[in-house]
Amino acid sequence: MPSEIIIKLSNGNERHGTLTQEFEPASGQIEFFSKTDQSNTLISLDEICFIKFLGKPDLQDPSLKESTANYVTTLTGEQFHVRLRKNVQGSSKGFFGQPNDNNVDFKSIFFTAKGCRNRGQDKPLGEILNTLGLVQEADIAEALEEQQSLRNRRVGEILADQAEIPQPYFEQAIDKATRKAHKKSQLRIGEILIEAGLVTRQQIDEALQKQSLGKRKQIGRILIERGLINENQLLIALAEKFRLDFVNLDDITISQTALGKVPQSMIENMQVLPIALHDTRLTVATATPTDPTISENLRFATNCQIELVCARATQIGERIATLFDRGEDSIKDLINELAEVVVEDGDAPELDMITESDSKVIKLVNKVLLDAHKKGISDIHFEPGTGPQPLRIRYRKDGICYTVHQIAATYKKAVLSRLKIVARLDIAERRRPQSGKIILRKKEERIEYRVEITPTIGGQEDAVLRVLSSVRGFSLDELGFSASNRQRFKNLLRKPYGIILCVGPTGSGKTTSLHSALAEINTPDTKIWTAEDPVEITQEGLRQVQVNTKIGFTFEEALRSFLRADPDVIMIGEMRDTATAKTAIGASLTGHLVFSTLHTNNAPETVIRLIEMGIDPFNCSDALLGILAQRLARRLCKQCKEPYHPSREEYATYVEAYGPKQFLEDDMPEFSDDLTLMRKVGCNTCEGMGYSGRIAIQELLINSPEIKRAIKYGSGVEEIAEIAIRQGMRNLRMDGIQKIFQGLTDLHQVNQVYI
Repeated sequence: MPSEIIIKLSNGNERHGTLTQEFEPASGQIEFFSKTDQSNTLISLDEICFIKFLGKPDLQDPSLKESTANYVTTLTGEQFHVRLRKNVQGSSKGFFGQPNDNNVDFKSIFFTAKGCRNRGQDKPLGEILNTLGLVQEADIAEALEEQQSLRNRRVGEILADQAEIPQPYFEQAIDKATRKAHKKSQLRIGEILIEAGLVTRQQIDEALQKQSLGKRKQIGRILIERGLINENQLLIALAEKFRLDFVNLDDITISQTALGKVPQSMIENMQVLPIALHDTRLTVATATPTDPTISENLRFATNCQIELVCARATQIGERIATLFDRGEDSIKDLINELAEVVVEDGDAPELDMITESDSKVIKLVNKVLLDAHKKGISDIHFEPGTGPQPLRIRYRKDGICYTVHQIAATYKKAVLSRLKIVARLDIAERRRPQSGKIILRKKEERIEYRVEITPTIGGQEDAVLRVLSSVRGFSLDELGFSASNRQRFKNLLRKPYGIILCVGPTGSGKTTSLHSALAEINTPDTKIWTAEDPVEITQEGLRQVQVNTKIGFTFEEALRSFLRADPDVIMIGEMRDTATAKTAIGASLTGHLVFSTLHTNNAPETVIRLIEMGIDPFNCSDALLGILAQRLARRLCKQCKEPYHPSREEYATYVEAYGPKQFLEDDMPEFSDDLTLMRKVGCNTCEGMGYSGRIAIQELLINSPEIKRAIKYGSGVEEIAEIAIRQGMRNLRMDGIQKIFQGLTDLHQVNQVYI
């Protein structure tokens, strides 16, 4: 009888079916008969979190006698209590587990390597320490007793100890307040003692903090403080519990390739150290293996399978400090030095005595540019105030602007002039806008900035620098496509000719998406030309051209040249005018695959926009392959986001926004007591904002015979959208709500980018 299975996908969806052939993890895929589609289906293990093989558990299986109990937490949040055969290593694709009790619906389960968040022995840390011979049972019992005492300790007890309040005074103040209070619940020990003059507000705050820390104190830390074990021994035990290797970093040679996979800021913030890279498996050292977010954050940032090893915190910190050059002076130190300059001549001092050649100005400008690059900033804004107002520097990250520095007014013109000099602009011209470019080299890294100088009131000039080096290429799997959209978009890329458009407002990631598409088809047998303004992302194998409108080298001119240069694929950075659009459509009709961008609100509206630009509806319908519309919403911080149960009113808001009928058809989660969403909190990693990074919200319109007829007959936006949704398109709002239910963002951020 064929095995019944349930497949849990990484996006949270489930597939039910029966195996059509024996499952072999090494093949990297599973073939089964889908009950939903009523057809044979093949799914890659890369898209799967786990596979349940349904049936009655056999707890008497002889092979389980030598097995160890483990808990496994998956990327989708489920936790399983299973047994793994002792000394049996899982394959690189994943590992099997068998139930530890009868209250489950499966006889075995396969966890994929990418779908497993963490796993560890189902043994208390104290028991493991005892098994390793590091501590005695009596010592563990005393430590557990202390831990329980800390968790039950009241604020009043802590205050009595640290403020050294004599017991009679303490009891007298409490007794007096008790007689006055109408309800016992109204009593607050801290407020009583402040009113009695026995403690200060600061002492109350310290006691509350101490109480909070005591409640979270772990058994390992208590054993270290008692002198029973050291940090090395604790890490050895944790490595044993979580089935990790313990390494001595003094004996390890750090791979520069591995180090380059993780941003420096992430290494420093998380205090982790990448040490080796084998294919897509990245080995990372950590001193906090109990933190479940480490693997998840690293997996997202690197698109690699993460293998954690344990190392001492002091060793990790020392190696990080050695590997990264921190520089001699910080930006704040330089700004403080600049603030010390005082101009004393006259009642109205000349604010711009300092010149752009001043060594401190040169050093400050360089530091700001490098700091922005290091932090992954997309834009730097230099905004001088009028008169004696300071020069404000703002960064834009994840679409949000915030102030980082303010520099004394004395240096306003000097800083702007310095930017003009390194961008090779005219420092004497202060009445007209100017555009330029800055290129810096740090070691072997080339960093490029696009500079725009704009005159502002009061005789001032603003400068905005786009940090082009902060834009890196992504694979299609990293762009946040839903599983359906990703597969449908990849199918478009296999077409021999036609035009694919990526649309949305400025800064919505259109160019990044197109470069990801080009990377997918960038092979030695394909000739790809691109025309961009500017070239923000470079790829080996592409022939990339920078247009220059000042000399008449426009997108249209570049496109005409490409057509005479034997292309297979052409990418036009933007269809800015009718002539470029007509030439691009013509190229797609004559055997070329063409990519381009357009500024429109959504995919169906793009069709109407093309026709309004003068494109013949018949040519448009024949040439068009598909339109990808997208926005970038802020992603909930993975370090601090917390689960919560939404109210019925909130759930109804999502259903209404998605469309009740489509919500049911798409098998979206039903309202129940187990339904959980994620919300922002705020931590040091996200600077208290609750968000870190961005995620794409997309809709993909695929051309079809029915849509072609609608275009030829002049149908409106609503009719085209209705046809597209019926044929599988999910609009931007639907895609955003799907990502809310996946715990990636929230409704506020979806509304921020698409109403």
